Amino acid sequence: MRRLAIAVAVSGTLSVSLSAHAALTENLTTSVVAMAMGNAVTADPPGIQSIHFNPAGLARLTGDSESIHNFVASIRTSARFTPGDGFDVGGWTDDPLSNTSTGPVRQVMYVPGYGMPGWRLPAVAVPGIGMAWNTPGSPWTFATDSYMSQAMSLDRTSDPNDPGQYQGRQQQIQRLVYASPAVGYKYSDTLRFGMAIPIAHAAFVVDTNMRFPNELLGVFGQLQKGWCPEDGGNIIDVFGFGVCGGGKDGMVSPFKKAANMRLELTAPFDPTVNFGVLWEPSEKFALGAVYQGGSKTHYTGSYVFTTEPMLRNFVAGMNASLLGPIAGAVLGFPSSIPAVQKGNMSATIPFPWHMQVGLKLKPVRWVQLNVDASYAHWSEWDALRFQFDQSIKLLEVARLYGIPDSGKLVIPRGYKSVVNFAYGLQLQPLERLALRLGFEPRKTSIPADKIDLLAPLPNAKLFSAGIGFKLDKNTDINITGSYLTGKFYAPANSSCNMNCNTFLNIIYNPYAGQNVAGDIHVRYFGFEINKRF
Repeated sequence: MRRLAIAVAVSGTLSVSLSAHAALTENLTTSVVAMAMGNAVTADPPGIQSIHFNPAGLARLTGDSESIHNFVASIRTSARFTPGDGFDVGGWTDDPLSNTSTGPVRQVMYVPGYGMPGWRLPAVAVPGIGMAWNTPGSPWTFATDSYMSQAMSLDRTSDPNDPGQYQGRQQQIQRLVYASPAVGYKYSDTLRFGMAIPIAHAAFVVDTNMRFPNELLGVFGQLQKGWCPEDGGNIIDVFGFGVCGGGKDGMVSPFKKAANMRLELTAPFDPTVNFGVLWEPSEKFALGAVYQGGSKTHYTGSYVFTTEPMLRNFVAGMNASLLGPIAGAVLGFPSSIPAVQKGNMSATIPFPWHMQVGLKLKPVRWVQLNVDASYAHWSEWDALRFQFDQSIKLLEVARLYGIPDSGKLVIPRGYKSVVNFAYGLQLQPLERLALRLGFEPRKTSIPADKIDLLAPLPNAKLFSAGIGFKLDKNTDINITGSYLTGKFYAPANSSCNMNCNTFLNIIYNPYAGQNVAGDIHVRYFGFEINKRF
């Protein structure tokens, strides 16, 4: 009972202090040992963290035990923009973002029950604690653990002119498992089964400035430049459609900042299920498999749209003319756009299911090789759909672009499901010492024609190294460091989540016509202490 009370207390502390790591991905801050082995541990699941990697591994534990673990993680990502050949957006060729680069990136955090504290962090800490209980001689082992199963964290707010602001000034997507009741069953000396129910708090926060460089907006802006005097009005226009009535601030440009959007959503209680099996016919060979269930996670929260004078003044000027209100009604334009519109919203965002199978080979006592294959069903992220509690006036303008429902926002994603392999090597020159190396050539779930700065995750390579040391027969420590790196290059008009320049690409290509070269570098450090009672 004392250890159970400690577990509950630490989980409570975790829920108010935990922060996310870096990138939208799996298995990166879940287990110190697994990270050192390139996460290739399905056939040799690591202690209490078997809850995530293969719950059948719990049945290998004897007696009661606890695991206290902590990760420190940082992300650095950058992008550079250069105009594509013949750069032209509806007659505009002077994009101020041309030949610029994104600036400093830091991490933020979401505290369940509180929200975003507003801190910009060079790195974040991810602590957790796991507990396991086994009665000597019983085939049953019960356990729970707390860990971060998924996260992405980026903050670009330090430089107000950072070109990355148009695809995420700040974003935090995290899935914190704060409890995971689990059971492992030893069917025989060679065959074990397990099941876990991770219960997660999920948070989804995106704060981004918005601009809409496309051909139609560019052509209309050029029309204004030719028709409207510098002061923005003429008598003919007043009796016409009012395209000049917004004055200088109402002159349309495809390169101007149009608005800011902030979405903040949570799902405080979202359980999934893990099933695992482990077959170990000998110490030299083992096979394992795990299924990690997904979820149609239902989020609720709030939104704030802050619209710049460009669109507000344009709409106001049009509605102050003789024929403008008629044209606006035909096009579905609002009669006005407020500077700030806020309210409540909801969304159903899938948490993809995941499968992993693994092989362990131990040809001699001091050498072990692990190989895993995994599949995550990221193709469920075809688009992100958000439902607002009212019509968003800013989105009513988008009806001209074929967006029929201004009470909803659909952000295309187009992700795909892929198979990845992982490799781990453990050398044990001494009984009390283990040296570990891991390698994961991670194929991205984001196709080249869908990549963007919201999720700058190309094909990447993860390198890991770690050490394990037994302090005594009941206590051991593990230390691991990992480095993930990848680069991408999206030529102009190649990714319609970022830089397509077409007539109606309103949502969402803020870098239309630009070549975008980017990279990502993620560093992790993990430490854990395991104690058996």
